[in-house]
Amino acid sequence: MVGSALAEFFSNYYRVIGTYHQHRTNAKGVRSIKCDVMVKEEVQLAIFTFKPDYVIYAIGLSSVYECSKAPDYAETLNALGLFNVAEYCQRYKAQVIYISSSYVFGGVDKEYIESDIPDSLTVLGKTKASAEFFIQRTSLNYLIFRCSMMYGRSVAARQKTLFEVIQEKNELGEQIICDNKVHHGYLDPYYLGMVIKLAIDKQAINRLFQVSSKDYYTVYDFAKIYCKVFRQLDRNLAKGNWVFPIMSSSTSSWEGGDIFFKMDIMNIENYLNIKMPTVEESLGLTYKRFMGLDKKGRSKDEGIVYI
Repeated sequence: MVGSALAEFFSNYYRVIGTYHQHRTNAKGVRSIKCDVMVKEEVQLAIFTFKPDYVIYAIGLSSVYECSKAPDYAETLNALGLFNVAEYCQRYKAQVIYISSSYVFGGVDKEYIESDIPDSLTVLGKTKASAEFFIQRTSLNYLIFRCSMMYGRSVAARQKTLFEVIQEKNELGEQIICDNKVHHGYLDPYYLGMVIKLAIDKQAINRLFQVSSKDYYTVYDFAKIYCKVFRQLDRNLAKGNWVFPIMSSSTSSWEGGDIFFKMDIMNIENYLNIKMPTVEESLGLTYKRFMGLDKKGRSKDEGIVYI
């Protein structure tokens, strides 16, 4: 979902080539080619053929639960595939941009800064931290964006995002049991696109930035704010505790209770001279983007509100 949204966003400014493994996606204004990041020859061919200036690695398994069920597969997508991409980006002089996650941290109730050592609770966080470490140690031209939870609509009809589930169940009047234990920021991927573009325009190189909304909520709180912004009733929302698989090998100092993935965003705000939005402000942008959007996901008017 994040990769497709970024491809669509950047198609307004650049020629964008998207890649897919098995199922072609149809992001608006984007040419898609098949490429398996684990096959070096395919990665080399794609980068050599199109000679991109920037390669955004948004591939990955982003579900905490799915990563815990398939740790080897998570490592393959979230980290090992990046190794091949970074190698050929360096060879063909492209800047590699890696989309990481706040899950690299240990879930303690504090605001983590960029220089804090990752102490992941989950397989997802561990694989993302591994990729961050690799790219910082081996690449000569990179950017890392360590992001809070991203939400939006998927271009793949076979799988629904959290945002789509909330929308669908609310429209059907069905109860929505929402997690009320894990706290993190939420952003529309278009905000991430804006931040990346500003960093590119400023010719940032070899930097790690944390990108998040200013505030932090559980899924239950997020769903309530969604209902407010999208002018829907919130009477179908119910608090619950979703499965959150924690690694037995985790070295985090988290001692139980609620889990927090708060990130300090002062660095990105000062460097780019911007103010990151609140969750409600981010959802406000989402509402404007999706105005007039039909069931097939095509927009009649997608206005972008810049930071």
